[in-house]
Amino acid sequence: MTVLASFFPLYGVEKNDTLQIYFRQGHSEIDSTLHGNAATLSRLDSIFKPEGTKLRNVRIVGSASPEGSVNLNNNLSDHRARRILTLIERNQERNNGNQMITDRSNAFENTDIEFSFVGRDWANLLKYANNDPNIPYRYETISLLEEINNELSEEDGEREANHFLIRLKELRNGEPYAYLFSNIFPSLRASRVYLNYYILPPFEDKINGPDLSIGTLDPSGDIILSHFPLASLPQEKRKFYIALKTNMLYDALALPSLGAEFYLGKNFSAVANWTYGWWDTHRTHHYWRAYGGDLAVRWWFGKKALEKPLTGHHIGVYGGIFTYDFEFGGTGYMGGLPHETLWNRSLRMAGIEYGYSLPVAKRLNIDFTIGIGYMGGKYIKYIPDNGRYLWQSTHKINWFGPTKAEISLVWLIGPGNYNLSKKGGEK
Repeated sequence: MTVLASFFPLYGVEKNDTLQIYFRQGHSEIDSTLHGNAATLSRLDSIFKPEGTKLRNVRIVGSASPEGSVNLNNNLSDHRARRILTLIERNQERNNGNQMITDRSNAFENTDIEFSFVGRDWANLLKYANNDPNIPYRYETISLLEEINNELSEEDGEREANHFLIRLKELRNGEPYAYLFSNIFPSLRASRVYLNYYILPPFEDKINGPDLSIGTLDPSGDIILSHFPLASLPQEKRKFYIALKTNMLYDALALPSLGAEFYLGKNFSAVANWTYGWWDTHRTHHYWRAYGGDLAVRWWFGKKALEKPLTGHHIGVYGGIFTYDFEFGGTGYMGGLPHETLWNRSLRMAGIEYGYSLPVAKRLNIDFTIGIGYMGGKYIKYIPDNGRYLWQSTHKINWFGPTKAEISLVWLIGPGNYNLSKKGGEK
């Protein structure tokens, strides 16, 4: 059976466990009272309780909060990893009948040990911040953390890392940093332990068990260092912000409208609006028709805009086309030319706009917008006569002035796209 087992290295029950052990700032001692360390230590003890537990691989990934220097955090991470290895040794002693293990190379015989350090854990800082609705100036803070994660690479040195740390400390007079330091930084001072092991049947001890070796330690017994890039850790998905809207001014005139706004990042958004109303009564020659739309690009600014996207002041540029046909039993007016495509017959407009999006509920805003610019094209006058429409005259429009007006009800869509209280909490 020994020969047979050697050909099947998965003989026995293979298991994997991931543990996370937290450390106090600047310390490498394992404190069982910190965070969930007590439950983690209990879990580690239970892993080695079954007689015949054989470690195959131990991987320790250390990390640190951003406030320490790179060299300090590297050294601290090394000490913390060795503390964890010592803790695993002690559990193996219990598994071996409480016989003291004095040689690390014997303690981890046939076990592959890997250790890496991700440094200042900006990735998980962003992840935890995205899940915390109470951060002061939340949107502004998360935007800076996203910039740090996008621009700071592993090849950057201490100077570049410190530059971003200083920017975070100075943001809004340090109020967001103080919150992060107290509430999120402690969660970054952790080491993740990945264990791969087998629980062998009781008779394996009598036949020395299968060869589970996948690697050896350095002859000196030192830890074999392996490198795992920061990108190997799970990354938080970038949030998206969308708003659906309807212009209540047009709706009140029985001209239904629908719009969508997409946040592009860096306080810019793109807007698309469309209006369509097609009402007529042939018997009385009453017509109330209009359709068309516009596209706009906006830049958001001000305190509210910094707190979250699609809120507060905005300015932008827009352009659009539309046509209409209004007649109430007398003279009719048609914007654009008949019997043409929408692009050929429509009126055109372009201009600049200013607006303010006011939060009114958790996911509702009211957006007030006024636009000033140019509108040009042609319109005709006609008279209905026994089912026919008699052309009267054609006129040109060259108008400079207000060309856009909105009082829109806005529905905010997307994870995190809800209005916050003054302290950054959820309304």
